[in-house]
Amino acid sequence: MHLFFQTLKQGTKALGLTLSDETLNVLLKYQDALVLWNKAYNLTAIREPKDMLVKHLLDSLSILTQLPEGRMLDVGTGGGMPGMIVALCQPTRECVLLDSNGKKIRFLKQFIADLKLNNVTAVQTRVEDVEMISQLGQFDVLTSRAFASLSDFVQASQPYMHKNSVICAMKGQVPTDEIEVLMPKFDIKTIALQVPHLNEQRHLVILEQKQG
Repeated sequence: MHLFFQTLKQGTKALGLTLSDETLNVLLKYQDALVLWNKAYNLTAIREPKDMLVKHLLDSLSILTQLPEGRMLDVGTGGGMPGMIVALCQPTRECVLLDSNGKKIRFLKQFIADLKLNNVTAVQTRVEDVEMISQLGQFDVLTSRAFASLSDFVQASQPYMHKNSVICAMKGQVPTDEIEVLMPKFDIKTIALQVPHLNEQRHLVILEQKQG
């Protein structure tokens, strides 16, 4: 049994998730691969596996029950958070992981190939690349954990959205001022997240375009 299996299992239960042992083991395979690649390629500033379990795996898993269904784009995915973790837990959901960092995308592509994952694609590009926008098309759900500014994330997401697309932005503290600026165009809901073993604020900001 993996060293962190029980901690992950208890953490997912605390989040209200029912994940199979097989899924938990795949998540830990992903973390092990991230730890290994991180030694050579500096994919994440978090180096200790026990910290990764909380700040990457459980943090990303905390949004799982809140995500609408449909094709998902993870913008600025970095080492695959939250996009890869969502894809591993929801194998019927098509997920595209987008980042401009070549090392991070190479890691994700290798992991996808090693596990023969068929519902997730990693793409190295800048989010504003017009040709890639055309190739990738539109998405039902757009996520990000990396954007410093909610306004910038919303602006970057626009070309990938149809009228019913939903933006799900992971934040620490609630970006109240930015939310107020976006309220004329979006219906906005903020959900407080409780990440097991993490004594920091976490929120999910969900934005839906106002119709009419």
